[in-house]
Amino acid sequence: MPNPPSLRAFAIALAALAHSATSQAAPDASPHAAAKAIYAASCASCHGKDLHGGGASSLADGLWQFGGGGQIRRNIMFGIPEAGMPAYGEQLSDPEIRQLVAYIHDAHDQAQIPRPELPEVISTRDYDLSLTPVAKGLTVPWAITFLDHDTALITERGGSLRLVENLQHNPTLHAQPIADIPAVIAAGQGGLLDVVADPDYAQNQWVYLTYSHGLPKDVAEGSSKPRRMTRVVRGRIRDHAWVDHEILWEARPQDYSGSRVHFGGRIAFSPEGHLYFSVGDRGGMNRAQKLTQPSGKIHRIHPDGSIPEDNPFVTAEKDVYPSIYTLGNRNPQGLATHPVTGEIWETEHGPQGGDEVNRVIAGANYGWPLISYGINYNGATVTERTAQEGLQQPIWYWNPSIAACGLTFYQGDPLPRWRNNLFAGGLSYETLMRLVVVDNRVIHQEEIFKNLGRVRDVQTGPDGALYVVLNSPDTVIRLSHQATRAGSGDGNAQPTPARP
Repeated sequence: MPNPPSLRAFAIALAALAHSATSQAAPDASPHAAAKAIYAASCASCHGKDLHGGGASSLADGLWQFGGGGQIRRNIMFGIPEAGMPAYGEQLSDPEIRQLVAYIHDAHDQAQIPRPELPEVISTRDYDLSLTPVAKGLTVPWAITFLDHDTALITERGGSLRLVENLQHNPTLHAQPIADIPAVIAAGQGGLLDVVADPDYAQNQWVYLTYSHGLPKDVAEGSSKPRRMTRVVRGRIRDHAWVDHEILWEARPQDYSGSRVHFGGRIAFSPEGHLYFSVGDRGGMNRAQKLTQPSGKIHRIHPDGSIPEDNPFVTAEKDVYPSIYTLGNRNPQGLATHPVTGEIWETEHGPQGGDEVNRVIAGANYGWPLISYGINYNGATVTERTAQEGLQQPIWYWNPSIAACGLTFYQGDPLPRWRNNLFAGGLSYETLMRLVVVDNRVIHQEEIFKNLGRVRDVQTGPDGALYVVLNSPDTVIRLSHQATRAGSGDGNAQPTPARP
């Protein structure tokens, strides 16, 4: 059931206060003040705080994907289910919707102030970091992996795999994408997603990809909408082309969805050589609790696509996906391997609030949508429960959501105080967070930067630098050691409670 108006009004007021506190500006006296607060509370997490888009389309580029003019009001009232947009007709009054539409139109008509140039230095608690652009001129880059000390691959969500050479001295983005990449369905949040080089890449040359795959028309016949699903493949790159293509995992045709959201798509390898990958709930939250559905899960396979015999559900009834390792995951878009324990950790999007950090435990149920620390984007209650027996609690959660995306444990010599710290990106908050983890508890959090762009991925490079994939601007940057800050102490100092 939707939240009562008083609760919705409180959420809007809270968003306005948070915006004011963040910007340290005087109270907004503009004609659109109320609409801006509604937008911040209900729309910004998907369409971006500056209306330039993110998980959902831009509202300021003149390209009205689902119709402009009066259609905008109808879209707000009745939602766009296939795009993951809920209906707001019961949460917002007609005057509020009209105010919101007017604000969107005016924001679109006004020229947006260009982003400032990226800084050359970022100051943090322990280090001053040099910021160096590694690849510019990309189109919605999604992930980065390293083939060797001097070569990287970057995915672009639209379906291109790009090569960066001379990484350490004169980074050069190859003008032509890798040829013969498998075809992707780039719509909504789908497209070409993660790219990961095999841990033994120097010997076997395997590269792994996840992407949103569409069913052929004959298979999807009878459906009024295109149907798509996350797929995992591997191949090799030879003469700047994708070869030796192998499909490692794909869903049954009946489990494909017309939804354009929540593909998950991250990959991580364990020290034992297992391949873990995530699949979001695809916009159907109840799928996350069904073992006969692949959505809302983290899966585990061997690198050749075969199923490990000790997977927790491998002997369950025949319709269960034997690759399932955990369930109840909403949309995991960060996977990383703990460098000491070898455990896989993940970050996942909550709804509006409740982004989570979790340890990936065999057979564990992380609760979505039975428990959550967030509410739905339209203000409706997902669940009244934040805990339930038999369901995992997060190691950490963010409320409000940062739109967690990209994850790495830092390993390197140049930044020793950060060794084994967890770095998590945020899309809507345009932030990179550093989490100090001790005994599976987060005892300290630091915001490394904010407002440089939507952080899509973060990885520790072979040189010990942090490589960050940004959207808006569509750039990959390197954060490297410049100097230790005078007077800084141990990275584990000043602990904070294990709940933000």
